[in-house]
Amino acid sequence: MPPPHTPSDHARAALKLHCNRGITGHPTPLPQNELFAIADWMGKNGYAPDVYGSGQLMADFEAKVAQLLGKPAALFMPSGKMASLIALRIWTDRAHNADFGMHPTAHLELHEEHAYKKLHGMRGRLIGKADRPILAADLQHYDVPLSALVLELPMREIGGQLPPWEDLLKQRDIARSRSTRLHLDGARLWEARAFYRDQSYADIAALFDSVYVSFYKGIGGLAGAMLLGDAAFIAEARVWLTRHGGTLYQQYPIVASAAMRFDQRLARMPEYFARTQAFVAAVKSLPGIAVLPDPPQVNLVHLRFDIPAHRWEAARDHLAAGDRIWLGKVRNPKDTTRAEVEVYVGEGLMALSDEEVVAAFDKLLAFTRMGGDR
Repeated sequence: MPPPHTPSDHARAALKLHCNRGITGHPTPLPQNELFAIADWMGKNGYAPDVYGSGQLMADFEAKVAQLLGKPAALFMPSGKMASLIALRIWTDRAHNADFGMHPTAHLELHEEHAYKKLHGMRGRLIGKADRPILAADLQHYDVPLSALVLELPMREIGGQLPPWEDLLKQRDIARSRSTRLHLDGARLWEARAFYRDQSYADIAALFDSVYVSFYKGIGGLAGAMLLGDAAFIAEARVWLTRHGGTLYQQYPIVASAAMRFDQRLARMPEYFARTQAFVAAVKSLPGIAVLPDPPQVNLVHLRFDIPAHRWEAARDHLAAGDRIWLGKVRNPKDTTRAEVEVYVGEGLMALSDEEVVAAFDKLLAFTRMGGDR
């Protein structure tokens, strides 16, 4: 049972909307502003609505992302869940082997109700340790034949960590030697170049047979994803998209919301990472806060507080109501020993100074010490 006086999810959503500052992610535009911006951008560029995934807007955006990632073909999809499931279904069917590999914290394993098994009859095999990325040594000692291996770059559940580039090359070589296809869960691929500084997006994608990228996380679009690979793979994926119910009649609002801010948000990624480094240095000055990983590898980190999760949430809500600043969401709400909070550094934190951030967290910590959360 939650502690007494815990606000409902609805109340907390309203409290978050009440805030005019936030440290994580991009501020959410007002619906009317977003829709007017989409209409204006569509008009300026002469785009008409798509119909069942066809049309110039869709074709142009797919071609643009495919060129950036160095892949022959791309297919826009409503969600990343569809993208990765479809990719794995294709690879397992071609290999006549339902076994694929993934990290213990993979999105497929933790957040999709085991759709890979329930919908497709595939078998997910967990590889590596939960507190670090999959490494080549893990693959070398894994002897179950796999049709495909999913690698997430960077890995959200462990604070945006990635394997070293040289180790990633070794993983590619091991997979090829075993005829195992590599699928990139690139939900946050746009952030990964902060770590792989000498590599382009195309260099990273070249290691993989198929790639999924998201448009509502770092890019800040309304929704949407894209699956990329060779022409035959994407042709097969298009059939599976229909089978998944993903060929919506019109998708132009979500496509345009990503396409119209795509270049700007990619250009800002180095600035987001620089802000992350400054942010981490600032919050480490406060007692009782640990950063994972330290130093940060991308513009995403986890903060660990020596405070039970429910007490942290109560203090967060107190500041939200009084100071109108939102300090994030606890990832482990049932933990009675410590709270862990994800911080994705985007436009929200870019608008705040280190002094403002430190003052907010200092006030949160003081509130919990005074017992105001009880």
